[in-house]
Amino acid sequence: MITEKKKEFIEFMMESDVLRFGDFVTKSGRNTPYFVNTGNFKTGRQIATLGKFYAELINESCGADFDCMFGPAYKGIPLVTSAAAALYNEYKTDKPYFFNRKEEKDHGEGGSLVGYKPQDGDRVIIIEDVITAGSAIRETMPILKSAADVKVNDMFISVNRCEVGQNPKKTTIMEVMEDFGINVHAIITVRDIYEYLEQDGSYGDMLAKMKKYMDTYCVF
Repeated sequence: MITEKKKEFIEFMMESDVLRFGDFVTKSGRNTPYFVNTGNFKTGRQIATLGKFYAELINESCGADFDCMFGPAYKGIPLVTSAAAALYNEYKTDKPYFFNRKEEKDHGEGGSLVGYKPQDGDRVIIIEDVITAGSAIRETMPILKSAADVKVNDMFISVNRCEVGQNPKKTTIMEVMEDFGINVHAIITVRDIYEYLEQDGSYGDMLAKMKKYMDTYCVF
């Protein structure tokens, strides 16, 4: 059952042109009738609001039981920054955050990480936008492990697309859990989006397209 909070987040993404409907191609090469692009958040109000949604999910899921926050470049950078700020403003949870450069810096302090320097034993949470094929997390883990002997127990995303991974009977998120031991927490799922459109009553054609896509690529 979709909650009022989830409806609020869906409407927030739609009004921000982040959740869009039409014909798109995902990173995994699938033709999809809906697309989530957090890169379209572009105002102070939007990023502050987004940070509050992430902070609420983090607080509900693990409270302050972690040491630092990581946002993979590029979209994870504003996400982790806004989530860290909201965690402090809303819950007085003050945690360090860091992110990576796509290209390692060869001057100044050097390195590929910006912000907090992770230490051995740190419990890191990852802040991302969407997981589709899982390639991003497979690129992220070596970056973290090469920096320090850290533990990643939790990852927070905007939307769980519930899509199949390499195993047709499992979602990519299930595979991430099995491969890395990471619990993935999403503010909403594709099923929430479908229920929202269904309740709205004015998305008949899109509902049919989404159902066909979900029947083909999603596991619930």
